[in-house]
Amino acid sequence: MKVVALVSGGKDSCYAMMKCIQYDHQIVVLANLLPADDSVDELDSYMYQTVGHQIVVSYAECMGVPLFRRRIQGSTRRQKLSYQTTPGDEVEDMFVLLNEVKKQIPSVKAVSSGAIASDYQRLRVESVCSRLGLVSLAYLWKQDQSLLLQEMITNGIVAITVKVAAIRLDPAKHLGKEIAFLKPYLHKLKALYGINVCGEGGEYETLTLDCPLFHVKLTVD
Repeated sequence: MKVVALVSGGKDSCYAMMKCIQYDHQIVVLANLLPADDSVDELDSYMYQTVGHQIVVSYAECMGVPLFRRRIQGSTRRQKLSYQTTPGDEVEDMFVLLNEVKKQIPSVKAVSSGAIASDYQRLRVESVCSRLGLVSLAYLWKQDQSLLLQEMITNGIVAITVKVAAIRLDPAKHLGKEIAFLKPYLHKLKALYGINVCGEGGEYETLTLDCPLFHVKLTVD
């Protein structure tokens, strides 16, 4: 199927694209939701990673595919696990974005997302896909996080941390580090404190600088 990939800039959405290609799908377009205000880097959002959103434009250039973007106008209006169409909710921004993709590129039949463990996020992506007649592809869903992190590294995901927010993750020491470098320490913290080694509990956020889908490796200042 031809796929639109929801990308945040993080490792999970990039690896989800790689899995789509592994299963013989074709990534034909990227979609990204970004803050309404250019001066804001991170939103208090249950749904979207926006830290480092500026680099997403480079992803489309590196992959040679178009990028559709929408500024997030909504907020978290419906906090229940299940989702119903709720005016003003941030999920409706995803609906508008993907609806525009579908209008402009009617051959798109599926949506790729990097959901791993959050039912809240998965159910909302599935709700939007259902409304648009699209298939939700979430190949990372419920994968063992220790194995998944190693799989990402082994398969060429080069990602650095752009935010750390967990016990004994120190910005002075661990910000800007590659996940391959941090992996042993993350496993140590998992053993000590039960953290999610893929960062699914908000322990850290990443920015992907290279993967097999990119024609060139990206750099950040």
